[in-house]
Amino acid sequence: MRNPQVIDVLVIGAGPSGSTVAIDLVRRGFDVRIVDRSPHAFDGSRAKGIQPRSLEVLEDLGALDDVLAGGSTYPKLGIHAGPLAVPWKMFTHREATPDVPYPNTWLIPQFRTDRALHARLCELGREIEFGKELTELTQDEDTVVAKVVGADGVEEIVARYAVGADGGSSAVRKQLDIGFVGTTDEADRVLIVDASVSGLARNRWHMWPGLGGKLVGACPLPHSDMFQWMIRLTPDEKPPQEIGAIIDRIHSHTRNRHIQLHDIHWQSVFRPNIRLAQHYGRGRVFLVGDAAHVHTPAGAQGLNTGMQDGYNLAWKLGQVLAGADPALLDTYEAERQPIAAGVLGLSTEKWGGIAKLDPSSMKRGKDEQQLSLTYYGGPLAPADGDSSDTSTLHVGDRAPDARLLGADGAETRLFNLFQGPHFTAIAYGPGAARDLELLNWPTTGAQLKRLTVGSAAGFSDPRNTLRSAYGLNGDTLLLIRPDGYVGHIATRDFLTSTQAAVRAMTPRARSRTMSQQSRTSPGSGANA
Repeated sequence: MRNPQVIDVLVIGAGPSGSTVAIDLVRRGFDVRIVDRSPHAFDGSRAKGIQPRSLEVLEDLGALDDVLAGGSTYPKLGIHAGPLAVPWKMFTHREATPDVPYPNTWLIPQFRTDRALHARLCELGREIEFGKELTELTQDEDTVVAKVVGADGVEEIVARYAVGADGGSSAVRKQLDIGFVGTTDEADRVLIVDASVSGLARNRWHMWPGLGGKLVGACPLPHSDMFQWMIRLTPDEKPPQEIGAIIDRIHSHTRNRHIQLHDIHWQSVFRPNIRLAQHYGRGRVFLVGDAAHVHTPAGAQGLNTGMQDGYNLAWKLGQVLAGADPALLDTYEAERQPIAAGVLGLSTEKWGGIAKLDPSSMKRGKDEQQLSLTYYGGPLAPADGDSSDTSTLHVGDRAPDARLLGADGAETRLFNLFQGPHFTAIAYGPGAARDLELLNWPTTGAQLKRLTVGSAAGFSDPRNTLRSAYGLNGDTLLLIRPDGYVGHIATRDFLTSTQAAVRAMTPRARSRTMSQQSRTSPGSGANA
C-alpha cells in the first residue's frame, strides 16, 4: 500500500493497559487501532486483584459493572500449619464512604478483567485485532510506521502516535532501544495453575508455607470451581506439566490427599522480574504497563499500575492530537515513572517477606490500594506553583467522590458528574462561581463541565461530604483533570491562576467564555 490511511493512535497489546488507552481515546472520538500478537484473548487468572483506585478508573471507562459481576471480595487467608488452618485477615474489610465508593480490593481473574474491557471497547465500535505481531517500528517528525504480520501477511500501519502495551518482553521497547533496568532471579520460579478442584474449602485463600521460602497457595476464583494455584519451585526443580505430576507435587507439600485437580484450564511458570524502563517513550511512541515496569506478584500492583499508566497517557494524547503543546506528553513519564518505582519497592518488599514467613508481608492496606498516590511535585502540580492547598488536598492528589443535591433535590455522586472525557471545574462559594463563569476554555480538545456548589441554581452539599473530603474552608475553585486528579486549586485570585493552569493542559486555540457556552445543569453533560 503506497499511501496507507494515517490513523491517530496505534495500540500494540490488548491487555488491561492497552485496552484502557484504546477505550479512553475511542470515546474521545479518535481513530484508534489495537493489535495483539496472541491468537485470542488471554485466558489465565494471572493478575487477579483490582485495587480501589482502579475500580474508580473502570467506572469512568464504563467497564465497572462487568468487572463487579465477574468477581468478589477476597476471602480470609487460611494458613496451614500441619493439621491446623489458622484464619488470617489479609485485608481489612471497609464500608463504602461518600469519598471512597469502592474501598476493598476486588478478586477477579485477569481473563475476566480483559474481557470486560474488550466488551466495552466493542460497545464503542472497536474490535481487538488478534494474531498481528509487530516486526518493525520506525518514526519521523509526524508519524509512526509499524509493520505487523498476521494471517493475511504483512501490513503497514501509519499512525500519529503509537503505544506499546505488549508486556515485559515488549517488542516496542526493544525497537525503541530503551533499557529495562533491574533483575531477574532465574532460580526464583512459581508455577501458576488454574484448575477445577475438589476437596478444598472455597471460603479461604489457602497458604501452606514452608522453610526456605517454599510455598504452595490456592486462591478460589469467583463464580467457578477453579482455584489459582501458586507453587514456588526449588531452584533446580523441573516444573511438573501433567495433571498427575502437579497433584503429586501439591500432595507432597500439603500432606492433604483429599485435594483433587480435575481439569487444568491454564498454567504458566512465572519468574518475578523486578525491572523499570529507563524511559517511558521516545518520540511519538510510548510504553505502558509491563512494557514499562514489571513487578513481583505480591500486593496486586502490576496490572493496576499499568491500567493507570494508560489512563494518565490517553487524555494527554487526546489533548495533543487536538492541538495542545506536545510538551504535555513529557509529563506522562515524569508523573508515572516515580509511581512505578515506588510500587516496585513495595511489591519487592512484600515478596521477600513471604519468603521469610513474615506475617506482615501478607497484610494489605492503603499503600496497595493506590488511593493515596499523588502527582504533587510533578510538572503539572509543582510544589512551589500558583496553586493553593486545602486542608486535605494538594494539587496532583486524587479527587475524592462526594454526594451532592441538585437544584431539583435529587442526590448525585460527584464521580457521576466526573464520568466522561472532560475536565470538571467545581466552584465552591459565590466568589468562585462568578469567576468560573468568566473562565475561558478552548473549543477543541476535552471540554469543561462547570459545577457550582452553594448557589441557588447549582448543587448543594447538605451533609458536607464535599466540604469535608476536599477540605474546603471558604470560596474555592477546583479544576479536576480527566483522569480524576486535581489539576488546580484556587482559594484566591481564582481566574488568573486557574487560567494559567488551563493553558498547560489544553489546546492553544480560540476559546470561549461561559456566556458563549451552555450552562451545565445538575446531571447534564459537559459543555460542547
